[in-house]
Amino acid sequence: MIENVRSVHFSGICGTAMASCAAALKARGLQVTGSDQGVYPPMSTFLEAQNIAIQSPYAESNLAHGPDLTVIGNALSRGNPEVESVLERKMRYTSLPELLKEVFIRGKRCIVVSGTHGKTTTASLMAWIFEAAGRNPSFLIGGVPHNFGLGARFTDSDWIIMEGDEYDTAFFDKRSKFLHYLPEVGIVNNLEFDHADIFDSMDAIKLSFQRFINLIPRNGLLLANGDETELQEMLETPHCPVKTFGLGKVNQLRATEITPYDRGTSFRLDGFDYRVPLIGTFNLRNTMAVVACARHCGIDPETLNQGLSSFQGIRRRMEIRAEVDDIMILDDFGHHPTAIRETIDGLRSAWAGRRLWAVFEPRSNTTRRNIFQDELAQALGAADCVLFSRIDRVDQLPVSEQLNPEKLVQDICSQGKHCEYMKTADAIRDHLAARTEPQDIVCIFSNGSFDGLHGKLEQALQERERSRN
Repeated sequence: MIENVRSVHFSGICGTAMASCAAALKARGLQVTGSDQGVYPPMSTFLEAQNIAIQSPYAESNLAHGPDLTVIGNALSRGNPEVESVLERKMRYTSLPELLKEVFIRGKRCIVVSGTHGKTTTASLMAWIFEAAGRNPSFLIGGVPHNFGLGARFTDSDWIIMEGDEYDTAFFDKRSKFLHYLPEVGIVNNLEFDHADIFDSMDAIKLSFQRFINLIPRNGLLLANGDETELQEMLETPHCPVKTFGLGKVNQLRATEITPYDRGTSFRLDGFDYRVPLIGTFNLRNTMAVVACARHCGIDPETLNQGLSSFQGIRRRMEIRAEVDDIMILDDFGHHPTAIRETIDGLRSAWAGRRLWAVFEPRSNTTRRNIFQDELAQALGAADCVLFSRIDRVDQLPVSEQLNPEKLVQDICSQGKHCEYMKTADAIRDHLAARTEPQDIVCIFSNGSFDGLHGKLEQALQERERSRN
């Protein structure tokens, strides 16, 4: 793909994967330019350190130098001035997943982690295990593992670990991203309805995952959660070996002797004992997938345990942001009802007896809609107290499709829980500052910044503590 290419322009360069690919191509000696808008750290500072200037906003003039190849990010669509210029001038262009496939994945041994939930945790833990085993893997992850401090890197290793996103590739390629990733080992953690903006039914999602499974070669392996009912019909594939993992007796790899410990879990799998500093059943399954894959790839149990024990977690996945006045503030990316429920269950198991506040921002393209109206009430209702903010970009949705905040409050309160709807992060901060008590846990669920609520709450609690002293 980059034969005879001397210059590459990235439209939408500030995405984690886009920026990392841009830096890698620059290191190979190519001239790299990029554009974006609403630029902010950490990717802006990362690109600055790589001496890659960011042109902002999007404009036809950003392509005036005539790059040999333009990589168009999947957030861009028709009407974007750079998209229109590329099409009008018949310039050579591609998507990021296709660039990854042809430049960074082809010829490598690729492990692709897919599923509705748990991809980031599983891929991060996988990358760290392979690093601990001395394999120096390349990886691309939709989050930032603390062990690495970055979400992507490209090495000369034979191994590459990819978080396999089912979201679409680009405005000109509506296939799921993971269909570009040439899996040798494919992991499917679970399967539920999500991304209502691009999938119109569960059958459409299943079709995309079936196509992914069809790409695994006969000398590869499909590792699937055998407890997931929606996956069962896909496991009868003659094209590649299949191994199931889970807690049920039907699984070929089944965890036993499961014991929670302080902020972690120990278990036995396939004749060996393991310990991981992650909590909850959900993370246990994620870890089982990693162990099964690592053993398949020749990593011994002792090395596995060394990697597991030294894993430091991921930003925004049950991440403890602060502890003030014996009140714990956590940040979690969860935005699907199942992810929220599983996170709350994990927090309950790790800190039993402590009052739990769930603070939720309806921001994703699915949770802004009423598709999960009842499921969100059930998931959030597992906490003791629930606060949630205004629906993000609600004016872009027909009223008939919008999540109903009043009904959500009513349904959660009917479970005997305290629940309030507040329009701003500042109002939520003030409410929490007035009502939280020592030993409380406040878990903030959002796939965005939530208007800096985490830091605002920390500051408010510090001020409250100082005023008492």
